[in-house]
Amino acid sequence: MKVLGKVLGLGLILLGIYFLGKNIFFTTGGYGYSWLRGIKADVAVFTLTGGLVSLFTLPKESRIFGWILIGASIVLIIAGGRAVLRPTSFWEVFISFLSMVSGYQLLRTGRIEF
Repeated sequence: MKVLGKVLGLGLILLGIYFLGKNIFFTTGGYGYSWLRGIKADVAVFTLTGGLVSLFTLPKESRIFGWILIGASIVLIIAGGRAVLRPTSFWEVFISFLSMVSGYQLLRTGRIEF
């Protein structure tokens, strides 16, 4: 029964990420006037990936490096100007965060506490 709770928790986290991320688009093409913008987008994706991998693989004392890489990728995305955010309703954001928090609690403790 404990495994079922963990699988359900992981599913809720992924559902929350889907609801939150379905209105965010990252584009890397169509740079007619500057070749530098394409490089910023590629580097942003690589730093984000490296940051996430660092958070899950490095020892606890060294995880600050992962957060630094994630912060750098956010800065590069903003500087590249290629993150397209579609309007999102309050309920989509609410359901997304509720799903992620509930899934995390199920994954960590095996039960949901309100």
